Amino acid sequence: MADKPARKSRPAVRLRVLRTQRLTPHMIRIVAGGQGLAAFQPNEFTDAYVKVLFPAPGVRYPEPFDMGLIRAEYSREQWPVMRSYTVRHYDANAGELAIDFVHHGDQGVAGPWAREAKPGDELLLNGPGGAYAPGEEADWHLLVGDESALPAIALTLEAMPAGVPVRVFVEVEDADEEQPLVTKGDAQIRWIHRAAGEDLVAAVRELDFPAGTVQAFVHGEAGFVRELRRHLLDERGVRKDLLSISGYWRRGATDEEWRAEKAAERAAAEQRAG
Repeated sequence: MADKPARKSRPAVRLRVLRTQRLTPHMIRIVAGGQGLAAFQPNEFTDAYVKVLFPAPGVRYPEPFDMGLIRAEYSREQWPVMRSYTVRHYDANAGELAIDFVHHGDQGVAGPWAREAKPGDELLLNGPGGAYAPGEEADWHLLVGDESALPAIALTLEAMPAGVPVRVFVEVEDADEEQPLVTKGDAQIRWIHRAAGEDLVAAVRELDFPAGTVQAFVHGEAGFVRELRRHLLDERGVRKDLLSISGYWRRGATDEEWRAEKAAERAAAEQRAG
């Protein structure tokens, strides 16, 4: 066991799968609930996310399930695998919390788990966190993302006030991966099909920006996020405080590798600034 001081943290929320739904060929919704849902504390963000915890096979963990304690007392290979997911739906009255998982065959950890999940299975999570919600200062909104950002985009559209202009670009594999999106806003939604060779960055670059102040949400694969960060800040003059932008994942890297890369980039930036 590692000899480290325990970090204070909130015990994991322990839920049970209630039902599953195949939304598209590659998107699975898991609806969970149970007594443990009372410990879930929602926030006001439309990109509210949780860390879903997948215990290491054969490892017995302490009760309550506390990641701070586990990190302090267990070797790293015994730590649960963590994956970040947006809370797609939370209903305290119905006792339900829904998370949408992207599934691509046997790749990864979370997708295969979601494929095999059945009522009664345990779902452990920490959170939620979050940082974005549509604000009143903006005259119009820009929402850009891929499948990983689609739950947050859908929630943002549902929260949009009536009549507010919204321009939406969502990259998915093909038309079979499109989902119904509901909003009271004045939304123009464009689906970008990866299989057809359509280019998300080019589509955003070609957009005729409406007049007024824009608030933008751009999340998904790190490559297009990096390109659009430069475009929106340097070429379009989007205010930095009204731009929520983040690479959820990077093509060719595992989640752990991408987190380590981001941490290294942050440390380097802090060193340059210092």
